[in-house]
Amino acid sequence: MLIADINEMDGRTYPARRLTRNLVGGASPIQINEFCMGFVVLEPNGGQVPWHNHEQEEIYFIVEGEGEMCLGEERETISAGQTVFIPSWIFHQLTNTGDTPMHMVYCYGPAGDVAHWKQELAGTLPKAGVDVPPLPEGAAPQCTDKPADAE
Repeated sequence: MLIADINEMDGRTYPARRLTRNLVGGASPIQINEFCMGFVVLEPNGGQVPWHNHEQEEIYFIVEGEGEMCLGEERETISAGQTVFIPSWIFHQLTNTGDTPMHMVYCYGPAGDVAHWKQELAGTLPKAGVDVPPLPEGAAPQCTDKPADAE
């Protein structure tokens, strides 16, 4: 039996101030073809999954906290207990707007790597409104900070 225990995972911290732990796929002992799943903690006041897109369909389930969800040209407040569907190739961004950590579960399929993880770690994430479509009006700015070790 394969069991992924989040309590035993270090995960990876990203420049946009979030900690991601792979439950299925990535560094997890559970590897399947149909989907990937993970648990993310976005730091208070701006922790983010920056503006990006990918071929996989995806969902975000907000476990705790509240934030701003941008999807294409739409921008909405999202909070604990809500799930958002993200269609293939649509740009999206999630920002924690609260004073406490935001906990989120993602699931996308089919399984496989998504480019924005590597781009963010390398400091090469395409910039909203410059290299890729702009964020919806009034949205929190996209984090494009380079990792501390890349400077």
